[in-house]
Amino acid sequence: MTLSSSRKTIHTWKNISLVEEPVTLPNGKEIMHTTIVHPGASVILPIDTDGNIIMVNQFRPSLNKWLLELPAGTLEDAEAIEECAKRELEEETGYSAEQFFSLGQVTPLAGFCDEIQYLYVAKGLKKTCRYQCDDDEVIEVVSLSLQELEQKMISGEITDAKTIACLSKAKLCGYI
Repeated sequence: MTLSSSRKTIHTWKNISLVEEPVTLPNGKEIMHTTIVHPGASVILPIDTDGNIIMVNQFRPSLNKWLLELPAGTLEDAEAIEECAKRELEEETGYSAEQFFSLGQVTPLAGFCDEIQYLYVAKGLKKTCRYQCDDDEVIEVVSLSLQELEQKMISGEITDAKTIACLSKAKLCGYI
């Protein structure tokens, strides 16, 4: 069977697309695969001078509930990854940071999405002002100790995968 070589965009929202295209698997089998094409995102673990972590409690319409998570956001057109982290930190929390440390990347939804999330630790926080959030963002800023945060992960109060991944990697790398 030979599949059509055309790539078809099924739907676009903001700068994310749902795309269907033929793919040849490593075993030679040809399939039609649907992928969410995503520009990538930055995830930020902001640590204040007292060692507390700045979080966002964000209403997520997809789940119709609030999620306690680290600040994060999607890369904009031709934006550098660290610049995205700086912008999102300030937009969502009202803090800037003197230092950003890269923790590498994670692939959160590899079965159907090409998004890569770039993880950062932010230190040397300074209070600025929160910029206007996107129309679909309702955010409360929360400060938690590492112990409080870990307890919320254990209890299941924190379920956000990017938050758990970033916190885990930061701890393994000795940042917290």
